Amino acid sequence: MDSPAQRQTLANPTSSHINMTASFARHCLASTLALIAPWTLAQTTELDTVVVRGNYNNAVGTSDAASQGVVTSKLIESRPTLRPAEVLEFVPGVIVTQHSGDGKANQYFLRGFNLDHGTDFATFVDGMPVNMPSHAHGQGYSDLNWLIPELIDRLSYRKGPYGAEEGDFASAGIARIRLFDGLPRGLASVTVGENNYRRAVLANSTALTTGKLLYALEAAQNDGPWDHPEKFHRLNGVLRYSLAEGSTKSSLTAMAYAAHWNASDQVPKSAVDSGLIGRFGTVDPSDQGRTKRFSLSYELLHPMDDGDFKLNAYAIQSQLKLVSNFTYFLDDPVNGDQFEQVERRKVLGLNTSRSWTTTLAGHDSTNTLGLQLRYDRIDPVGLYSAKDGQRLSTKGEGSVRQTSVGLFAENSTRWTPWFKSVAGVRADQLSVDVSQTTNISAGEKTASLATPKLSLIFGPWDQTEYFVNYGQGFHSNDARGVVSAVGPTPALVRSKGFEVGVRSELIPGLQTSLALWQLKLGSELVFVGDAGVTEPTGASQRHGVELNNHYVAAPWLLFDLDLAASQARYKDTQGDLGREGRFIPGSVNTVASFGATVTDLGPWFAQFQLRYFGPRALIEDNSERSKSTMLAYARVGYKITKDLKLSLDVFNLFDRQASDIDYFYESRVSPTADPVSEVHFHPVEPRTFRVTLSANF
Repeated sequence: MDSPAQRQTLANPTSSHINMTASFARHCLASTLALIAPWTLAQTTELDTVVVRGNYNNAVGTSDAASQGVVTSKLIESRPTLRPAEVLEFVPGVIVTQHSGDGKANQYFLRGFNLDHGTDFATFVDGMPVNMPSHAHGQGYSDLNWLIPELIDRLSYRKGPYGAEEGDFASAGIARIRLFDGLPRGLASVTVGENNYRRAVLANSTALTTGKLLYALEAAQNDGPWDHPEKFHRLNGVLRYSLAEGSTKSSLTAMAYAAHWNASDQVPKSAVDSGLIGRFGTVDPSDQGRTKRFSLSYELLHPMDDGDFKLNAYAIQSQLKLVSNFTYFLDDPVNGDQFEQVERRKVLGLNTSRSWTTTLAGHDSTNTLGLQLRYDRIDPVGLYSAKDGQRLSTKGEGSVRQTSVGLFAENSTRWTPWFKSVAGVRADQLSVDVSQTTNISAGEKTASLATPKLSLIFGPWDQTEYFVNYGQGFHSNDARGVVSAVGPTPALVRSKGFEVGVRSELIPGLQTSLALWQLKLGSELVFVGDAGVTEPTGASQRHGVELNNHYVAAPWLLFDLDLAASQARYKDTQGDLGREGRFIPGSVNTVASFGATVTDLGPWFAQFQLRYFGPRALIEDNSERSKSTMLAYARVGYKITKDLKLSLDVFNLFDRQASDIDYFYESRVSPTADPVSEVHFHPVEPRTFRVTLSANF
């Protein structure tokens, strides 16, 4: 979140929404009872796999939790996305928004969290972490704008801290994106749209004497609907060599990405209502951003007689410059409140694991041991005052060296044909070393944490299985806050999660999952990137219910319906911080999505997606609330020939005037204006058309 408060936030519903949530929970519990009815211990029926081919790998017997699953490339390529990171909305309950331009990391919401730019939701691409700790702009900053959706092979997700392999930032959930090793056919596509939108993609793979080589190039630009054109430009490249020798597979991947843009930050509602600026206007048109990212990664999977060995190593180099102004002239009526955030980062990492298939008390069992290492060097990481996009003075500058080590062990045992357990534990250590240049605390600190995990899986009976999950997780805090001389924050913050769930394929063609969950955080202390200080908040607790449905009505027609309701509150009021109330600002309460996908209906294909993002408390006493946002996307396409197709994407199909995101804070739009505490919002883009011509070769 990027208001001056810059804190991780969540929300609770008003009484009407509590009633709606309770009604929804009763409905889901009724569904649970209906699912449990076929459960008979006396007879175990044979599992018939539901026919949901090519879209999901979520069949009964494939996961350890009701909230875990896999989405394949066939479904991903069928749905239009306004931004690359929106592929994460394939994770049921996730909302992806934006408040500051196409080049900046998105805002993410899930399970009663405003996840800011990624805190408490871990994302990986081919084993490389996307979340960036001790970031210049926000802890866990997850920029996915370098992702080329056409290269995604599958997306695996798990919600809750129940897996031993998952460490930092994974309390609310985790997504692992896997790219193709090779493409069956080459791809060339050109997209044009309103507001000077242009995008071109070229990708192909070719067989070499040994192995194969995949390459992809992407170039894009966009001005957006903004009165001050965004002038976003992106250039992206991927080069991958993969080799299969028997059952052993390995790959080496290089990526490069660069982008620059004019920011389209949130604006005060009163400035729009009074006509001072238009709905797509800006108060400070000199806000901007620039970023670069380069990476090299290696993956190895080596099956052995008694298990397998996995290795992943990566090196990442990135740069970011953000120039922002959220309060305009509130603190400095002369020069304004614009500030610049800068970082240059190098990351080295290694993940390795060894699994053994054996027996435990005569039962099939698998043991896994894993090691995870990561080293971040950020030099410099700085916060500066600015005016008209030019740096004026230094507020804080330094360098950070941060090392994390994680060890995990896990045992999975099938005790009977209808009962399986997965038990694990991980131990993590974080060491930070902050060197002072200007106006920040310096020092070293080390912290460690142990977190147990347990999952129990029952069934299937009548094509239905049941789950009980418990686990502890954590997120790290910004190193500058950890070593701060005034009010230091803990380096590692523990979370505790619990979930019960059921998944059924009792109805042919339908996969249904229901999960009731709870999550507690020991502290929501976070580093305030915009102010360069640490802001403490109290412990929190969340609970909710999720219902997910995937239905194949015909070989060419797929329906999706996902519903999620949650409540999030501070454990105690934040009165000692001047915040009366237990509501956690900005947290998502109600999320719903509906999709209909048509594939291979003769030469035609289509997709319709409806997404509902419910209202949220904006301050702790719930006296200020956001409105809900409902958006629809649509795609209609026609295969001209076997290798050539044309498609039309429409975003915000019903042209709704809604907000991508809302904040409530104080600002002053001019040196002579009075300060006003009010809603600041980033509007959703109006109805937008884009046409794509793509060819396979």
